[in-house]
Amino acid sequence: MKEKLKLEMKEVASNIRKVREFRNYTQDYLAAKLEISQNAYSKIELGYSKITLDRLFHIALILEVQVMELLYFDKNNFISKLGTSA
Repeated sequence: MKEKLKLEMKEVASNIRKVREFRNYTQDYLAAKLEISQNAYSKIELGYSKITLDRLFHIALILEVQVMELLYFDKNNFISKLGTSA
């Protein structure tokens, strides 16, 4: 169970990175918005740091997505949403 949770957290971290890159945001930008260092933010994306629920909601707010999109990222759905919001 613990290993499965660790894998899922790595996936969430990867999803955060994917959405950030789609938005063309830098790690520095997100770190500044979260009021943490770029190094601390990098550890979030690499899955080295645990993400609190508050932090996950804050990241979703900055990235302009629902938390569920960070938990279960669907590239095609995300791209189609970008197209309709433009």
